[in-house]
Amino acid sequence: MIGAALLAAGRPVTVAELAGVLGLDDAQTRDRVATFARTVGEHHLGFEVEEVAGGFRLVVPPALAGSLAPLLAPPPLPALSAAALEVLAVIAYRQPVTRAEIEAMRGGSAGTVVTLQERELVKVVGTSDALGHPLLYGTTERFLLDFGLGSLADLPPLQGEDFAHLLRG
Repeated sequence: MIGAALLAAGRPVTVAELAGVLGLDDAQTRDRVATFARTVGEHHLGFEVEEVAGGFRLVVPPALAGSLAPLLAPPPLPALSAAALEVLAVIAYRQPVTRAEIEAMRGGSAGTVVTLQERELVKVVGTSDALGHPLLYGTTERFLLDFGLGSLADLPPLQGEDFAHLLRG
């Protein structure tokens, strides 16, 4: 049942959601997910259970991803530019943040915010009380998924202001 739920959802499924489907409490559900993940790993089924973005999902192991590339659609997007990574890092670490604040921190344009929105890595999360009520930006669940983070608390600690270096990892 766990495998079917994770496959059918097509997104990370929380422990609470799985517990509801299975009719168990959260602790029992976590135990069942751990057992399922071990079983999948022992039998080399070509996928594994990953805990990310506050839930669990089925993923293809990185070692197999290359050979499956012809089956994947759409083709992968080009890598983010250094400027886009810097803007994304500023948003991730300082959210919610305005475009003006991003530009002040970077010392340059925050024009790549649109690209990051198109890729669903950032979104408008509100408006500031400052003059003109500028938009506030924050990261999305897609950001957590793409960077393999369970939550924003999993971001590496800041050391200096080289944000792009942190996200290139």
